[in-house]
Amino acid sequence: MDSRTEKRQHKKKRKWPYWVVGIIAALVLAIGSYIYFIYDQVGDTVAVMHEPLPGDDSEERQKELNSIFSENKSINILLLGVDERKNDKGRSDTMVLMSLNPKTNSMKMLSIPRDTYVNIPGEGMDKINHAYAFGDVSLTVKTVEQMLDLPIHFYSKVNMEGFKQGVDALGGVTVKNDQAFTQGGERFPAGEINLNGEEALKYTRMRKNDPRGDLGRNERQREVIKAAVAEAASFSSITKVTDILDVLGGNVKTNMTMEQMQTLFTDYRQTRNNIETMEISGSGDMINRGWYYIVPDEEMNRIKSELKNHMNAE
Repeated sequence: MDSRTEKRQHKKKRKWPYWVVGIIAALVLAIGSYIYFIYDQVGDTVAVMHEPLPGDDSEERQKELNSIFSENKSINILLLGVDERKNDKGRSDTMVLMSLNPKTNSMKMLSIPRDTYVNIPGEGMDKINHAYAFGDVSLTVKTVEQMLDLPIHFYSKVNMEGFKQGVDALGGVTVKNDQAFTQGGERFPAGEINLNGEEALKYTRMRKNDPRGDLGRNERQREVIKAAVAEAASFSSITKVTDILDVLGGNVKTNMTMEQMQTLFTDYRQTRNNIETMEISGSGDMINRGWYYIVPDEEMNRIKSELKNHMNAE
């Protein structure tokens, strides 16, 4: 083989790797640009969503949160589903406490019945969902903290219309329905079912035809939340991120900052793989012509103890 032929073959061998590297570089740049675009959009959305509580910006509060995150301690998040309408601030019809322990990679999810009879600071004994109507998110957080004797580190308030849009942005959710029922003209068969946003909202609102009443309704709410968390954390949801951000920006308020959300995603993400649901046992009773959900002291003590044991487990 002469030297010119050898050179030609050598050149041919070198062209292929450069071509491949060029495509890989283009893909990396494209993906990098998309990630930057998403990150930029996330920052804008979080800025719109951010609504701190009184005292959140204090030096003492920031030191407390920094200590919790640096030592990988448990955190508690209160989820509020609010039916807000024009000229009506609404009530917190859905209340779910999520307690995340990164050391055990586990989560406790407690539904709080909206008619629970509790002491609302400054207002006296009333239904817990009236705390939002009497004051705001801050009063609701204080009421739950007092009721459960534990700190609420963060809250997330979702307008129920946004809940519906959020499920649609995720492409729907899949849940296992324990009993067949009809709600709002929609029939939900027993077994595994796929729900779009409108269906998910109706699914979580049914309680009158449920033999367990509010407890059954709360269980369905938890199942939809768990399904939405799992879907949002999946790789396939990356392609839906802009739609999800549009929904969040217009319908969600939280006191979490961008950095705190990032820490939750990196250090607390695995807690979603081991979720245990909790419910508060009580009974209905009429007080001054109003219906309330009465929780015995021993039951409330059981709930408090279980949550504290979960938070302190290692």
